[in-house]
Amino acid sequence: MITRETIDKVFETARVEEVIGDFVQLKRAGSNYKGLSPFSDERSPSFMVSPVKQIWKDFSSGKGGSVVTFLMEHEHFTYPEAIRFLANKYNIEIEETEVSQEDKIEANEKESMYLVSEFAKNYFHDTLLNSEEGKAIGLSYFKERGFTNDTITKFGLGYSPESWDAFTKEALDKGYQLEYLEKVGLTIAREDGKHFDRFKGRVMFPIQSLSGRNLGFGGRILTNDKKAAKYLNSPESEIYHKSKVLYGIFHAKQAIAKQNNCYLVEGYTDVIQMHQAGIENVVASSGTALTPDQIRLINRLTKNITVLFDGDAAGLRASIRGIDLILEEGMNVKVCTFPDGDDPDSFARKNSFEDLVLYLENNAKDFIQFKASLLMNEANNDPIKKADLIRDMVVSISKIPDRIKREIYIQETARIMDISEQVLLNTLAQMVQKDISEAGKKLKTEQKAFEIVKDDIKVTQEKVNIIYELERKIIEMLLIYGSHEADFEDYILKTNEEGEMIEELETNTVKVFQRIYLSLQEDEVELANPLFKEIYNDLIAYFNQNEEFNIEHYLMQISPEHSQMVTDILMLEEKELLHNWETKHIYVKTKSQNVSQYVSETIVSLREYLINKLIMDLMQSYTDESANDLEEIKTTINDYNKLKVSLTNKIGRIRSTYL
Repeated sequence: MITRETIDKVFETARVEEVIGDFVQLKRAGSNYKGLSPFSDERSPSFMVSPVKQIWKDFSSGKGGSVVTFLMEHEHFTYPEAIRFLANKYNIEIEETEVSQEDKIEANEKESMYLVSEFAKNYFHDTLLNSEEGKAIGLSYFKERGFTNDTITKFGLGYSPESWDAFTKEALDKGYQLEYLEKVGLTIAREDGKHFDRFKGRVMFPIQSLSGRNLGFGGRILTNDKKAAKYLNSPESEIYHKSKVLYGIFHAKQAIAKQNNCYLVEGYTDVIQMHQAGIENVVASSGTALTPDQIRLINRLTKNITVLFDGDAAGLRASIRGIDLILEEGMNVKVCTFPDGDDPDSFARKNSFEDLVLYLENNAKDFIQFKASLLMNEANNDPIKKADLIRDMVVSISKIPDRIKREIYIQETARIMDISEQVLLNTLAQMVQKDISEAGKKLKTEQKAFEIVKDDIKVTQEKVNIIYELERKIIEMLLIYGSHEADFEDYILKTNEEGEMIEELETNTVKVFQRIYLSLQEDEVELANPLFKEIYNDLIAYFNQNEEFNIEHYLMQISPEHSQMVTDILMLEEKELLHNWETKHIYVKTKSQNVSQYVSETIVSLREYLINKLIMDLMQSYTDESANDLEEIKTTINDYNKLKVSLTNKIGRIRSTYL
């Protein structure tokens, strides 16, 4: 178990903007940063990071919290895993107490699968470097590919022995369970009880997540066995979904964000060789067709993709279908092909870093130019084929969400294909209208379902009442101003020299949390919302035990549910910054009023609301049976109304004092 001292040091050292910046491309927005949500498909940024508060908030999914919460949400880490990840990032030595047997048993299934996968990665790598078979077969192959020792170590390349169960036997001997070896696809079990290694006799390419966790493997066979697949990937599992993973993303993420461009290739060795040549912003779809999830993974880091194709154009036309998917995600795409007989791997081996960079810069074409040149060769001056080609290009343009970009590409296509721009615009309009029509039909279906519950929603909206907002404001004041001192003014009833009762202004300097606590205690008020009530009690206890309020320290001590609500409240104002109102000459008002006024108005408003509720309850309680109590009820209501007038006057005095 990780010691409290280590956890405290991690929280003190880790910077939320630095950690999240490794996963999401962040841009300055005042004193904060904003970016595209890593939890949902969006084109306008709704993800906000506050360096001052050291918290983040994703307004599209509702998620939020501390730097540790982000890793738990995004990478599905457990709390200890997130702490270890941060400790490793910031070179903090982890101090641990001895782990009990109970703690080991509590490790969940997914974590067990990660542990098995990590063990396999280390086993295959060690076998490659230190066994006679590994060095003779696996290491020789990688050396023939031109990979250096540093590159082999960087990518954790390995070798699985030719023996039927060498890996499985070693894993079982080390205490790993057969159940998890099967679930991650490393071991295949037969009905007769025997088991064997899935990747036997293959060189191994570990596949890592954005954070570096090992998810699965790609294995290449080195013999000429025609019955066996040349490349074999780990099967789908709880930790490995090939449609959501890009090979090399862990090693490429920082370079992608820095260069603001991502090179997309097909194979493992393409990625590795490009890295070794000095081009590090490169990833691969690992031989599978490109998917929207993979594109969105890149979209978090950059809006620009350059697809690198082999010089052999045999499957080129099928491959460029992925370009339409990239365009649909609102990204900018270029295409670069290599000379006949070359692929990114071989070309990178033959050329220096400078020559490679120059080639990529000079030969990366806009997708329209590339598609036109490729398909024109197929058309071969056939008018029918040329018409199909033009329609194909307009289909691609129709996928682009941005109207300005669409028009520019129409102009470019008209110029290249020597065709009327108006004809292309008309064709584009028909395609877009068809998409809108289909979307409209889908919307109508959804609206019918919505009509059924519309009345219920309306009732629910009406039930979102003032008490929730007032209680949320109280939590907000405690979070933002709780430990601050402020001057609070009260009107105290006193007897003057003539014996008359008069109101006299009295000023007291107290901490905000004390003012709120004493005010609610005075009226014996408890918050109605259960979650707010729990957070309120936590906060009051925290302020009584700590001189200053530290949001990171506080978030460490509360439950994920509380942490979520606290983040929602703290980041509410930052949400306005996402809209860039200033660029529209609209200036959003922030909380600039006096803290004392803000606190006093909220407390008085809460009192007024509760009095109204008491009056309503009294009126509703009146029945024929309680007619004898009518006068008493009227008197009570009258007293409450007088108190309301007094409170209303008090709010007026508070405002006039501070305006």
